[in-house]
Amino acid sequence: MSTETIAWVAFSVYLVVTTGLAVVGMRKTKDMRGFAIGNRDMSPVLVGITLAASIASTATFVINPGFVWADGISALLFFGVAGGGGVIAGLVILSPGFRRTGDKYGALTLPQWIGARYESPGLRSWFSVLNLVLAIAFVVLIVKGSAIVMQHILGVSYVTGVFVVVGFVFSYILIGGTYAHAYTNALQGAMMVIVALVLFLSGARELMNGELFANLAAQDPALLSPVNEGSALFGNAFEIFFCGFVVSYGLVCQPHILTKALYLRGPKDMRQYLLVAAAVGVVFSLILFAGLYARAELTGEMAQDSVMARYIAAAFPPVIGALIGVALLAAGMSTMDGILVSASTIAGYDLAGALLRSRVEDEASREKLALRASRGILVAMGVAALVLALDPPELVGLFAQAGIYGLVAASAAPMTFGVLVKDVPRRAIWVASIVGPAVHFLIYFGAKGPLNPATSATAGMLTAFAVVGGWLLVNRRQKGASASSVLV
Repeated sequence: MSTETIAWVAFSVYLVVTTGLAVVGMRKTKDMRGFAIGNRDMSPVLVGITLAASIASTATFVINPGFVWADGISALLFFGVAGGGGVIAGLVILSPGFRRTGDKYGALTLPQWIGARYESPGLRSWFSVLNLVLAIAFVVLIVKGSAIVMQHILGVSYVTGVFVVVGFVFSYILIGGTYAHAYTNALQGAMMVIVALVLFLSGARELMNGELFANLAAQDPALLSPVNEGSALFGNAFEIFFCGFVVSYGLVCQPHILTKALYLRGPKDMRQYLLVAAAVGVVFSLILFAGLYARAELTGEMAQDSVMARYIAAAFPPVIGALIGVALLAAGMSTMDGILVSASTIAGYDLAGALLRSRVEDEASREKLALRASRGILVAMGVAALVLALDPPELVGLFAQAGIYGLVAASAAPMTFGVLVKDVPRRAIWVASIVGPAVHFLIYFGAKGPLNPATSATAGMLTAFAVVGGWLLVNRRQKGASASSVLV
């Protein structure tokens, strides 16, 4: 039996099992709430694994090791240490408050949460549009990374890979919603844990005895430096540690991540949910070491986005490599399906629902129509993702980061102040949500050379935080002055 045949058998088994889980999810999805966040009957372990798998996508398992291959330890510290720390901090700080407020208003989506929290239908619509437009960039990254893996392990063309990935993932989310997402992510997350450990251990001996570092030092001593001054993306400590932490904190504010807290049965499940997600996430981050192993072992020119596929082919017997490749496909699909659930829910519930509320009086009818709208828009998103993925940017990782970081720059301040501060002026949130992404995009696209998107996104986030924080200080001083004048 050839290697490609084994890979196809493994992939086919994965497709069948995933489809079965989607069918189970379809049977439990009766209305818009069930499609969006389930029926509050999932265990914290299942939701924690689902969250970790949603965060660790093709970017973590396929794209980011390529940056480590290119720039060494500095990239590993950026993604693994600063980035991982920022994500954990964001989850711990925001999840409990987000859950409490979500319960209070019956929120199903992040835009609905923002609109209810600040009593502004306009903010709800604004964040709905932002989420839909900018999430497409991340979907394109996942589709390209998955299609590249399919090229190497299944022997299909890139175009065929794109069609298979888009067609399959969009289909099972279309029928199963959140339950399909959660159940398939549990399977995908288990596969990803095994692969992360296998890939980390593949070079662990050379890592422990120092051979790896000697090899890298012989190529370029800068590969071992915490700050690679020759790198266009990881050239100073501010970019690596501060920006890496801040922007990763903000990444938690994506709708397919923070809304996982709404799946839980109750507040008592929160601690276990966060512990499981953090532990699994740490294991996933070990995959970054494969970028160092690839730099030490592979020779010749190669595209950065194809480093992982090349390393797997070189480091493992064909049969093992094929099985690992299937698991990498699962890694991409685990995040993509989460994005699609949240995006289609936002489209159907927040945008189409706004029109339905003014035209359809019966709530049950509105729910059914919103569910149909979310599924229809999901199909449209599939077509858009397909077209963009067929001719993506060369470094799709930077393209996706630039897009999704725009959403982060808009959302981080409204979400943080909304969770931690009681009285926040609505106008301040409006200004922050516009200024944040504007600063990010102006800096990023105005740069004369390569720029780490985290740097421009951090500038946008800090500007947004300054806007809201400054507004609060001015308001409180004015209130204090008014109170003093009354006392006098």
